[in-house]
This record gives sequence, structure tokens and C-alpha cells, in this order.
Amino acid sequence: MSAGHNHGQVRAGHERLLWIALGLTSSFMIAEVIGAFITGSLALLSDAAHMMTDALALAISLVAIQVAKRAADRKRTFGYSRFEILAAAFNALLLFGVAFYILYEAYQRLQAPAEIQSTGMLVIAMLGLVVNLICMKLLSAASGASLNVKGAYLEVWSDMLGSIGVIIAAVVIMFTGWGWIDSVVAAAIGFWVLPRTWTLLKESMNVLLQGVPDGIDIDQVEQAIRSVPGVKDVHDLHIWALTSGKNVLSSHLVAGSALGTEQQILTFVTEMLHEQFDISHVTLQVEGEGFHHDEHDDLHA
Repeated sequence: MSAGHNHGQVRAGHERLLWIALGLTSSFMIAEVIGAFITGSLALLSDAAHMMTDALALAISLVAIQVAKRAADRKRTFGYSRFEILAAAFNALLLFGVAFYILYEAYQRLQAPAEIQSTGMLVIAMLGLVVNLICMKLLSAASGASLNVKGAYLEVWSDMLGSIGVIIAAVVIMFTGWGWIDSVVAAAIGFWVLPRTWTLLKESMNVLLQGVPDGIDIDQVEQAIRSVPGVKDVHDLHIWALTSGKNVLSSHLVAGSALGTEQQILTFVTEMLHEQFDISHVTLQVEGEGFHHDEHDDLHA
């Protein structure tokens, strides 16, 4: 009960931080979009576009948390926690789209450079940087505990780098008049985002494909189970994650009754998996030494 209560408190903390970050991001996004059109800066428009995806990512993350709160039912016995992973994957795809759009626009601008108001560009970018830094501070701790929050954090992180790039571009244009640097910075922002977006998408897909969670070595888990007194063999071992921080394991154990009761073995293995590997949901089937794999296969058939 306490573990579930703590998990709920963590999610509630994530939700509060996301609401604050959404308010800050959305408010400044409007000002930045207007400023991008006034100054004519593609780099600033790139930063504004990323801030827009920040706001969308934060909103989607909040929706995901609300959906994930729904209790398990007879149709979805594990509940709705995985919706958060779907949100993280969607955020990654959204970032891919924005990055490619900015790269295309940067190429177009390099062919026909536009006049840019560097002073306004600099002021707006500096304000944007302040907002990004505040949002990053809010989300940094929670990003390590939730892929959903991590998706939002990565978008704010990339936008922060974009703001720095825009500031540099504005200063260069102010002192040299090199308008083409605006498009170069916009393209650099796009290229910077792509590998981090791919990492987020890959992590999300690993959860959706029920892969072994990051940070867990299945060979180490199997060895730890085999080292438990009374466990003779381990087979049909599966480890996956419902969502960030909710790891699941199922396995069949062959046990020797002389070294302890089945219930004692189950209790010991379950507690060990939770303490050493942070696996919260464990389903184990204990089989006697006379139970062979072919009998198990016949039962499944």
C-alpha cells in the first residue's frame, strides 16, 4: 500500500511541476511568435516553434498523467499507466517534424536571406532563455523518474539551447550585418534536437515493445534468482515495464522442497527482486523438481 501511495505522490509532484512549466512556456510562446514575425528572424521563429512544441508536450504530458490516474478495470487490468509512454513517443515524433521543418526553412532562407532586426531579436531571445532555464529547473529532477516528463524536459532543454543560439546570432548580426548566420543557427538547432529526439523515441518504443527496462541486466536478475536457496532452475523469465518506474517480472522456478517451502522461496525471491532491481510487480510459478519443460509445453499447447 505504501509503495502505491508513494508512487501516487511522485506522479502528483510531476503534475504540479508540469502545470507551472506549461503556464510559463505558453505565456512566452505567444510573445516570441509575434517577435519572430516583427524581427524577421528565422532563428527566433525556430525557437518559437520549439517553444510551441514545449507547450504541446507539457499539455500532452498532463493529459497522460490524468489518464494514467484511472484505476485498473476488468478490461485493462494493468490500468492506464502506459498512456504516458504513448505521450512520450508522440512528443518525439512531434519534435522530429519541427526539426525537419526548420531545416527546410533554413535552406530556403540561405537561398534568399531576409533583413533581420537584431536588437528586437536579442531582447526576445534573452527573455526566452530565462523562461527556459526556469522550466528546466522545475523539470530536471522528475525527468529521471518518468519518460513522460523526460520528453517535456528534453524539449525545454533543446529550446534553451535554441535561445542561446539566437542570442549569439543576434549579436553577430548586430556587429557584422551577416544575416545568413540567422539561418545557420536555425539549422544548427534542428540538427541538435534530432539525436536527442531519437533517444527519447527509442526508449519509448522499448517500453511499448515490452523490452527489458534500461538499467536492468536480465542475466544478473536470473543469476540472483538462481542464488536463492531452494531454487534449482529458472526458465520463462520475462522482464518489461508498464511505464517509467513500474517494472514487471514473470518467471517459472524449479524448486527443491527440502530446502524450504514454496511460499518461503516465493517471498524471498519477490523481496529480493524489489530491493535489488526495483521490480515492483512479480509473478512467479514454482514447479517441483519432477516437472519437466516438455510437460510445461504440453500444458500451454
